[in-house]
Amino acid sequence: MCAVVFGLSLGVAAYATLWERKFAAFLQDRVGPDRAGWHGILQPLADGGKMFFKEEIIPNLSNRFLFVLGPSLFMMTALMTGAVIPWGADFVIGGKTYSAQITDINIGVLYLFGVVSVGVYGIMIGGWASNNKFALLGAIRASSQMISYEIAMGISVIALVITSGGTLSLREIVGQQDAGVCNFVWQPLGFLIFFICALAETNRAPFDLPECESELVGGYHTEYSSMKLGLFLFAEYINMFISSAIMSAFYFGGFNFPFAAELYNAMGLEAGSFWITLIGFGAFFTKIFMFICVFMWVRWTLPRFRYDQLMNLGWKILIPLSLLNLALTVVVEYFRGHIQF
Repeated sequence: MCAVVFGLSLGVAAYATLWERKFAAFLQDRVGPDRAGWHGILQPLADGGKMFFKEEIIPNLSNRFLFVLGPSLFMMTALMTGAVIPWGADFVIGGKTYSAQITDINIGVLYLFGVVSVGVYGIMIGGWASNNKFALLGAIRASSQMISYEIAMGISVIALVITSGGTLSLREIVGQQDAGVCNFVWQPLGFLIFFICALAETNRAPFDLPECESELVGGYHTEYSSMKLGLFLFAEYINMFISSAIMSAFYFGGFNFPFAAELYNAMGLEAGSFWITLIGFGAFFTKIFMFICVFMWVRWTLPRFRYDQLMNLGWKILIPLSLLNLALTVVVEYFRGHIQF
């Protein structure tokens, strides 16, 4: 399962780069990449090959060990986040039960936040070790941006955990949405806050201040080249993929979908069937794909924030809104009889 999730994350991230260029071309009424293979299908392989074979440059005044560690740590933490996501229901083959999840830990939500928090150290280490003022400014921006938006994101997830009965297991959160009523119904404001914070956490436009080309050349990866630059860029797409998967699992039922039981009964499928897992994964992946398209749509339609606007949105708008959402959640769940004082 580890190899499957690892390959899935890398494959989706690779072809998300192609899809973004195609999607941007569609929005701008032009033709995207169409030279490498049929309709540009081999473009990600060409881009990866270019990164591998480009000259590797390490600045003389940089800290060599940390310079290499930064992108490696950033990529590693991006891949680690997929370990607790339930990609489908358990299935039985040859009398043995297999799980479509690497591990189901009872503190899965805390694990996600812990790994995401460590990810910013890759950016900070890379920016500082470059011994470049633009890279250092980009790293400082990234760290302050992460700290600012993780607070609102964490409070919105606390409200979600209360709605889910206090569980921190992602499989249980997804399993409680199998009746056709997803958490988005009870947490629309919480989802909006989480989505905005996810844009900021992944450094996607309009929150791409850490790598603002017009001000910081290339931000924290100004001095990077070859595949070390590729790791930074690639990890961004993996983070976008995992963020889409988390939002789908938290608020839209994950691999569950409306009328799933009726469909399985009509197809004559029994619990534990591999086909149920496969259909559920297809539904889950469809939701993920829709969120990825929204990420890209936002990037190619909205202008970049000024840095003071970025901080004001995080501290003066999203944090108060997340606290209001938490208070409303407590009141609603009290009248639903799910919590007692």
